[in-house]
Amino acid sequence: MGNKQVKLHFETAQKTGVLKISQMRLNEFPSALKTFPNVLKTLDLSENRFTELPDDIKKFTILKHLNVSGNRLMSLPEAFEIMTKLETLNASHNLIERLPMQLGQCKNLKQIHLSNNQICEFPKMVCGLRHLDLLDLSRNKITSVPPEVESLQVTELNVNQNQISEISENIAKCSKLKTLRIEENCLQANAALSNILKDSQVCNLSIDGNLFNSKAFAELEGYEAYMERYTAARKKIC
Repeated sequence: MGNKQVKLHFETAQKTGVLKISQMRLNEFPSALKTFPNVLKTLDLSENRFTELPDDIKKFTILKHLNVSGNRLMSLPEAFEIMTKLETLNASHNLIERLPMQLGQCKNLKQIHLSNNQICEFPKMVCGLRHLDLLDLSRNKITSVPPEVESLQVTELNVNQNQISEISENIAKCSKLKTLRIEENCLQANAALSNILKDSQVCNLSIDGNLFNSKAFAELEGYEAYMERYTAARKKIC
């Protein structure tokens, strides 16, 4: 961390509030960050070799964008309860198995990217985040979507390539959900899917690669209602 280029990054960050130190093969939190002034709004630590993030990260209380993707993290710190201004979190392509309950304290989160991890349980703690617009949990090990999903405020939910065999009918109660991606899971053509088709606001549903074919999907109750929403959404785009 002592080379001229990195020092320049830190000097510039004190003026701009943006610090990008990605692809530097770092395996521990830079010592310079531990004494860095609380001016950062964007911190990019992506594509390094971190196995954990220290509690020192909690000092950045005005942080809005945090990117720690492409590391070797197995968990995220509990310091999120202090980082209440955070708007985007990208922790994809890690080894994360669990998420801290404190993540639910980040009331301003708009986007959460957690694809390509080892998460086994759907993160209930984020369901009540009012400003959350996108939740990407693709390529994990989630087996079910719980009833608490009804409180999710997102317009897009991506759970592609998990191990989901059960999805709560409450997902149809997500008032803002427009795009639902559930490709390559273990779902049967059941009542939950029918509820999504007939009772939800979803107009873009991706279901390929599950335990039913397109014919069985088209025969579900509510399919025609869904297709009307789908067609109307496409017309708006065009």
